[in-house]
Amino acid sequence: MAVFPASTRRSFLLASVALGVTATARIPALAAPARGGTATLLLSAEPPVLTTIANTAFNSVYVSPKVIEGLLTYDFDLNPKPLLAKEWSISQDGLAYTFKLRDGVKWHDGQPFTSADVAFSIKTLKEVHPRGRNTFLNLVDVQTPDPLTAVLTLSKPAPYLITALAASETPIVPRHIYEGTKVAENPANLAPIGTGAFKFKEWIRGSHIVYERNTDYWDQPRPYLDQLIVRFIPDAAARSIAIETGEIDLAPSTPVPLSDLERFKSLPDIAFEPRGYQYANGISRIEFNLERPFFKDIRVRQAFAHVIDRKVILNTINYGYGSTIPGPINPNLTKWYDPDLKTYPIDLATAEKLLDEAGYPRGSDGIRARINLDYVPSAESYPRGSEYIRQALAKVGIDATVRSQDFATYTKRIYTDRDFDFAFEGMSNLFDPTVGVQRLYWSKNFKPGVPFSNGSAYSNPKVDALLEAAAIEVDPSKRVEQWREIQQILVEDLPAIDIVSQPELTIYNKRIADHTIGGEGVSGSLAYAYVAAS
Repeated sequence: MAVFPASTRRSFLLASVALGVTATARIPALAAPARGGTATLLLSAEPPVLTTIANTAFNSVYVSPKVIEGLLTYDFDLNPKPLLAKEWSISQDGLAYTFKLRDGVKWHDGQPFTSADVAFSIKTLKEVHPRGRNTFLNLVDVQTPDPLTAVLTLSKPAPYLITALAASETPIVPRHIYEGTKVAENPANLAPIGTGAFKFKEWIRGSHIVYERNTDYWDQPRPYLDQLIVRFIPDAAARSIAIETGEIDLAPSTPVPLSDLERFKSLPDIAFEPRGYQYANGISRIEFNLERPFFKDIRVRQAFAHVIDRKVILNTINYGYGSTIPGPINPNLTKWYDPDLKTYPIDLATAEKLLDEAGYPRGSDGIRARINLDYVPSAESYPRGSEYIRQALAKVGIDATVRSQDFATYTKRIYTDRDFDFAFEGMSNLFDPTVGVQRLYWSKNFKPGVPFSNGSAYSNPKVDALLEAAAIEVDPSKRVEQWREIQQILVEDLPAIDIVSQPELTIYNKRIADHTIGGEGVSGSLAYAYVAAS
């Protein structure tokens, strides 16, 4: 098969969706690596489960794909590549996805992998997976005409679906292990059985997980590592020390304070990899509670936009890591990102005028309003960024009290109790804006009690119509235009102020090679990773 440049491959695959032709692709062969050795992967928190069939807890995505595979994997441009499916086709009307599966693949317990496992897994994901319910909303059935063919039939097109089939997002689990059980409670979630490059060996709670090489893996001679150890180190200082002393080989998602990164750059054995987060695409944003009378007035929201400086958050709070964004889409999603959206220049005089016009003059004490600012208890950038926001708003007479709480309390306050004024938070665009962005602005997704949804209670019938149209539009260029219009309206309405793309980096020891070969990065299988010769 000819090897195309990335842009040509992307065009080819998009044309495949539109025209219904068969798409086949493969990851190009890499230089012959060394066999053997152990790599140690660092996580900042212990995952609650080791599979993602019914749970999207953040750190689970780093461990599940080591054992449980998906139908497809993805390159850095999110073009699909074969994994358990060796080829695929999409019907011209977008209502049928046909996958031809690899022959001879076995589960780790020796049972054969077949299309029945695919059908069971997809149907299960629609029922129990937090995002699968929406991803497979239009799924009618999964047909299995033979053991190596699976056909997904839809009631309406779902153009994002071809990008949703990575191991972490749509894991294919063994039917013979899960069928007839409560999937979320199945013991295999804690001791997984898969088709993947590594076999689960043990989980020492509070300490580490051990995976061993699957000697019968279908993609020989991979994996190259004999063993993979996943360690949990909740303390940031301890994580820095472990990386610096060589105890850790791979540390994803910028697990150390950003202030430490300059020092790490000087370490001879340490390097940074910014790629491998195209499947997540996190951003930081300010979300307003539009149920509050103060924020119902668009002039108040505009005033905030004229006060809060994205560049300060980027350069001072994030130490220059990441990039400022004018709208809700991360620049990594190049097809969807619009760099030319309307922005609000920093202008305190204009902000003061807008607040006066909205009916919030300064009082005798100089204060116009007293409000609360809640930040997501995650990376250090959120409390530090909230303190900057508080100081910036004080210049125009807004007294913001910054509130800190644990993650469970924060989530309940924002999404269940609705006891907040505005929040500084992180959100993931994921692999397609219909999956990762629509949830934040679709009025039908304002559901108290459902976390990481439309927390602002934003409602605009035109945006709803565009979101719903883009979710089923099979013409790629038309869908891009729909999303461009959505973004243009959002920056006018300002239910949120999008600030920066999150500075995601993998810190790694240079002895480990080929750990990041596509858009899933370290959350992929690590089948290609190996210990380089010293």
